Amino acid sequence: MSEGGQARVRQVGSFTELLTTPFAGDVNALCWERTLPGDYAEVIAKLGPGEGIVPLDDEHLRALDLSPAGQRAVEAMLADQQLLRDHELAPSLNCVYDCVRGTDAGTVPTDVMSFHVDSAPVEVDTWLCTYHGACSEGLANEMAARKVDQLEVRAALLREYGGADDADFAEFLHEHSYDSHYAPMPGATPYPFGTFALWRIATLWPGSPVLPCIHRAPENYPGSPRLLLIS
Repeated sequence: MSEGGQARVRQVGSFTELLTTPFAGDVNALCWERTLPGDYAEVIAKLGPGEGIVPLDDEHLRALDLSPAGQRAVEAMLADQQLLRDHELAPSLNCVYDCVRGTDAGTVPTDVMSFHVDSAPVEVDTWLCTYHGACSEGLANEMAARKVDQLEVRAALLREYGGADDADFAEFLHEHSYDSHYAPMPGATPYPFGTFALWRIATLWPGSPVLPCIHRAPENYPGSPRLLLIS
């Protein structure tokens, strides 16, 4: 992990710590590193081919014809999901079959593979865990710049907007989520979220005591599915 990433991330040793540790100072990401049992590649294989992002319900996973190792993987993922549900969160377990940026991404791509921050009108955090496949990445805030603040990008967005750089333009940027996406600064090094680590990261909400965590999903091409928990 980069030095800047280390300053933004705090390691914890349990779910209770992950849940109760407040964000403060420079820290806007909490990470509980773990080793989980089971064969997650077998789960992917038994799910079979697919496209896009497919939500996985409990019954479907439990009905798969799996070896004991595959069953342990399923039980570990469902246990995580239930743990979050027990604390009034709304997790979703997904098989991400392919996530590739299209050719029509535009001046400021707003897909999850672009570095971005999550936002909400009320206090809420984002929870993430990758069980199989490429993992998400984080980027320290001081190593990133909002794309809409780059002169060439802003000029292009003004042309798209067709008006002046005023309050309505700012609202236009927000409505299209353009102002939530970031570009790494020269020399910036993202830090990996890793496999099996359960993360709680800060979002952008009114009154938040810390900056939101900048992160992105990896591109995963057909044939390289991911198992991802997100809430």
